[in-house]
Amino acid sequence: MTELWPTSFSTDGIPPSLDRMHWHTATAAPVSRDRPIAVIGAGPVGMTAAAALAAADLPVVLVELTPSPRPDWRASTFHAATLELLETIGITGQMHAEGLVVPTYQFRDRRDGLVAEFDFGLLADETRFPYRLQLNQQHLVRMLADRLAGDDRVRMRFGTRLTGLEIEPDGVRLAVDGPDGADEIRAAYAIGADGPRSTVRSALGVAFDGFTYPERFAITSTPVDLQELVPDLGHVNYVADPEEWLFILRTPESWRVVWPVPASYSADEASDPERLQHRLQGVAPYEPGYPVIDHQVYGVHQRVASAFRVGPVLLAGDAAHINSPIGGVGLNSGIHDAMDAVRRLARIAAGDGVDVEAELSEYDRIRRTVAVEYVQADTQRNTDRLRETDDAVRRRNQEEMRAIATDPERARVYIRRVSLLESVRRFGIGTPPIEREEAR
Repeated sequence: MTELWPTSFSTDGIPPSLDRMHWHTATAAPVSRDRPIAVIGAGPVGMTAAAALAAADLPVVLVELTPSPRPDWRASTFHAATLELLETIGITGQMHAEGLVVPTYQFRDRRDGLVAEFDFGLLADETRFPYRLQLNQQHLVRMLADRLAGDDRVRMRFGTRLTGLEIEPDGVRLAVDGPDGADEIRAAYAIGADGPRSTVRSALGVAFDGFTYPERFAITSTPVDLQELVPDLGHVNYVADPEEWLFILRTPESWRVVWPVPASYSADEASDPERLQHRLQGVAPYEPGYPVIDHQVYGVHQRVASAFRVGPVLLAGDAAHINSPIGGVGLNSGIHDAMDAVRRLARIAAGDGVDVEAELSEYDRIRRTVAVEYVQADTQRNTDRLRETDDAVRRRNQEEMRAIATDPERARVYIRRVSLLESVRRFGIGTPPIEREEAR
């Protein structure tokens, strides 16, 4: 990592201002209005982090490149473990008022129809949220932005670009450029939640290893009720097919269909209205023609940062790990990152002999372990299952999913994992290092 001040980023070396043997350590920098906790990125992960910090009565400065909260439709699923965490900052009531509760989901085959249905109700004795809540992520961002706009503990700096980052012995110095020109922010700690092309991660010189799928994914949203056209369709459906698998789900605004876009297609070809209509008619014939209210094409990756923490800077969400959307856990695990980071920073800010290095190192270890062992492993397996081309393997996959769904105990174990309850119960969220050691 190189000293990054004020405008350029590199991945060579470490900050010359820090001793090479101690660049990864952090002292208990006091948190104050003059030295707040900086959150870079105001998507759902960054906004959650800012709201949780404010709820812990800590000063926050939120830096976001876009001039207003992001209107991104991409992620739309909130799992039980995530709703439990969001309940602690008092936002789940509004989310439920606007969202759609989905108690089951289906694994289907495009040729053979329904293969297995899984019921989140099996978790009713373990969580108050035995279901998926479907709500497009921009609504959570909007809700939290509206709340934080009236909170004097939070400074929201939209339309502001991070142009430099330097780790100092007593915190972090950020160079920013916004509506009022160039400026600097001095922070005690920082959370980089600025997405897969993270400027923070690049500034820290952290590798982002993994791979990119050869195909891109398309998300197309239509107001047409697909359940009227396919009567046994669930609200959430994973549809296997060797040529064109599908992920079909309902949100409060629309039905959304995700499918692969061949690598040979140009951006214009992938978004051609006639081509989109052909794809939607392939899901279910609809004579009037499908109106399309949103369409996105994007690259898909399986990547994990080599470190989730450098000194007093933590990486969270897509800045730390990105994955296939099949399973709906990317957004959720990012929110778990944010809540874990905030709980540790709140203890550090409170003082009382907290081991800062142990806390931040535990964040790095735990959140990276979850990303690799759960998020990456499960989303890769889910995606491979949907696009399997070997007919014998496809049949074995069907048999396995049926066997799991019809065995209540196996189904409970399966649902517990896909809802992220297993990883949270196993590793905790922000559990103090001493408690983790005692539990081993």
